[in-house]
Amino acid sequence: MITFPNAKINIGLQVTERRPDGYHNLDTVFYPIPLHDALEVIVAKDANYDCCLHLSGVEVAGDPDSNLVVRAYRLLAADYTLPPVDIYLHKHIPTGAGLGGGSADASYMLRMLNEMFSLGISTENLESYAARLGADCPFFITCNPVYATGIGNEFHPITLNLGGWHLVVVKPDVFVSTKEAYSMVHPNKPEVTLDKKITAPICEWKSTISNDFEQGIFALHQELLGIKKKLYELGAVYAAMSGSGSALFGLFHEPVENIEKHFVGCFCDQQKLPDSHRGVSQ
Repeated sequence: MITFPNAKINIGLQVTERRPDGYHNLDTVFYPIPLHDALEVIVAKDANYDCCLHLSGVEVAGDPDSNLVVRAYRLLAADYTLPPVDIYLHKHIPTGAGLGGGSADASYMLRMLNEMFSLGISTENLESYAARLGADCPFFITCNPVYATGIGNEFHPITLNLGGWHLVVVKPDVFVSTKEAYSMVHPNKPEVTLDKKITAPICEWKSTISNDFEQGIFALHQELLGIKKKLYELGAVYAAMSGSGSALFGLFHEPVENIEKHFVGCFCDQQKLPDSHRGVSQ
């Protein structure tokens, strides 16, 4: 069986407070986008292993045995009888980008195993399993736009449809440490939360919706600020960094011609967004 995990963008991100446990509470919106990896699972006959991960595409750092899709398999295997499998993961979503690619892969793995082996796990319980793999993983179980609070793990349904807008995603060869990003942020509770701001016309977002990570990260990585400025020069109605970066995105009324020429050396993706009620998963 094969499936195509999709990425997400953060529309706005406000760090509201530091928690006693050292984490931070957030105020953000997760929106699914049609930028995909490819994930295939095949039952391994006469195998002397539980699962074996085969990677291709964008290079993924770290030990394959600790990859989130392997962890997802073993999480379910602890509670259900699963046969040994070969996992083929082709990475297209950039890593370390704030696009949630690894989390999407893990959650789609849970979904696929549930379907392949008729485990009968409810959506609610799949979300519980996903939460054990990462704070934002449960989002990818249903992939509906949500207003997220807590550490990015408390989801509240919202009505937001960007269908028809043209989305440009740009990811330069820049690594942003999440720890470093948080060290430069001063938590502050906003007077107006993002679930209210997001209801305004998109043409107003530029002046009302921001990402708290941008100021500190842009000071260290001027090229990221340059990409955001270029997106606006090209006609973006709204542009921002997703999460703690280093990917940036812009929303346009019309497609941008020759997008790669404007961002040489960067990963670039441009797609017309589908209606949110149809979803982006495949």
